[in-house]
Amino acid sequence: MLAGQVYSAVDEEVLKELNAVKDAIHTYNMLRPSDTESRRELLKKLLGRVADDDFIINQPFYCDYGKQISLGRRFFANFGFTVLDEAPVTIGDDCFVGPHVSIYTACHSTDPVERNSRREWALPVKIGNNVWIGGSVTILPGVTIGDNVTIGAGSVVVRDIPSDSVAVGNPCRVVRKIGG
Repeated sequence: MLAGQVYSAVDEEVLKELNAVKDAIHTYNMLRPSDTESRRELLKKLLGRVADDDFIINQPFYCDYGKQISLGRRFFANFGFTVLDEAPVTIGDDCFVGPHVSIYTACHSTDPVERNSRREWALPVKIGNNVWIGGSVTILPGVTIGDNVTIGAGSVVVRDIPSDSVAVGNPCRVVRKIGG
């Protein structure tokens, strides 16, 4: 799975790990919002890398494995953040994520017979530093978003977005460059 090779989504070990993470996420989502210390500590155990203690992920939050998610410094995600982290998801410093943003790494065949075999593969997602992702954005497998990027609300990011850009739409495309 981590190597980007085809794997069985119904493998017994895969399902066991997914359910253990779902239990941890359920616990996280049931914590009182004011219990910031417990929320932070649970996520630090669940996520693969957290650069510092200055991060917030508002509830509800959902992920598949957690351990494949890497957060840079001063990360913020609003309500309804969903990360299907079958492959690594790397997020840089000073990133802000609006409500109901989804990041997907899992891929499925478009052939119905092959898809029904429950075999899939995954591609990593990388998000640079100083990125703002507007509400209800969907980021698809294999996408890299550069530094200093704004992704407009409701966008579907299907291909890489270069640094120093504002990008919007479905499919998401650069509408202007920013900076010097």
